[in-house]
Amino acid sequence: EKKREMRMDWLIWVGAATSISGLCGLIWCILIVVRAKRMKFPDDKMREVIRGVILPNFGALLLSALGLMMVIMGILLG
Repeated sequence: EKKREMRMDWLIWVGAATSISGLCGLIWCILIVVRAKRMKFPDDKMREVIRGVILPNFGALLLSALGLMMVIMGILLG
């Protein structure tokens, strides 16, 4: 019983780390866009900046969601 509980603990911790890294990626994407807005780029340059952030933003969101799923699975199975 104790061994099984320990096996699921690692899933919770790995999921938490994955979720936090995804959250850091989301914050990084937000900072890039905020900096671009502060620099008051013209519309075409601003669109280019935002277009360049879309894919990393989705990747970070996916990573964060997967991490949360791992945490939930670890709790449910543990």
